[in-house]
Amino acid sequence: MKNFVSDSKESSRMFKSDLLEPLSKVHFSVPLIIYVPVIGFFLWKGISVEKFSWIVFIASFGCGLLFWTATEYVLHRFVFHFVPKSSWGQRLHFIFHGVHHDFPNDRLRLVMPPSVSIPLALGFYYVFQLALPAVWVPSFFAAFLTGYLTYDMSHYAFHHLTFQNSLLKKLKQHHMRHHYHEPDKGYGVSSVLWDKILQSDFKKSQ
Repeated sequence: MKNFVSDSKESSRMFKSDLLEPLSKVHFSVPLIIYVPVIGFFLWKGISVEKFSWIVFIASFGCGLLFWTATEYVLHRFVFHFVPKSSWGQRLHFIFHGVHHDFPNDRLRLVMPPSVSIPLALGFYYVFQLALPAVWVPSFFAAFLTGYLTYDMSHYAFHHLTFQNSLLKKLKQHHMRHHYHEPDKGYGVSSVLWDKILQSDFKKSQ
């Protein structure tokens, strides 16, 4: 059964407002332009902390990456794929994620627009400041943003590029199966770790 509207790379209009419509579209290079300098800054801060320790830096960076993979999974499965019953809730769901499943190859709606990613990044940063030791925060946040940027770039690439690398081919196949065959499975994009742990990978559905 066909579960998408169009595979066109061109964008369909989502808002009647000429102010809101451009905010829903973004070139894939925009997250790189915004977040690579931010990641570099927080890596520098992480290395420049008083009484710097490579063990602490590596541990906090690794935990930041792991936390991103969990965040990616939870957002995709429990937020983006939650469909409310109310008409306004369904409209909100369409804006956040439904449009991507209806038009999966829309080249301007494959990475998160800054109007969404920046407030989310700031929110997570303040949570990390409250929850983590101060010495952990810069490298943990740098890793978290690195994970996000990897997710965004991977997502765009999986929809528009072909790969020879076996790992990238498997990740692309995983995501394409989510789109075109079983949208209630395979929520990981840059990683399949949590699909395997929480039994939402495709092998479990066979």
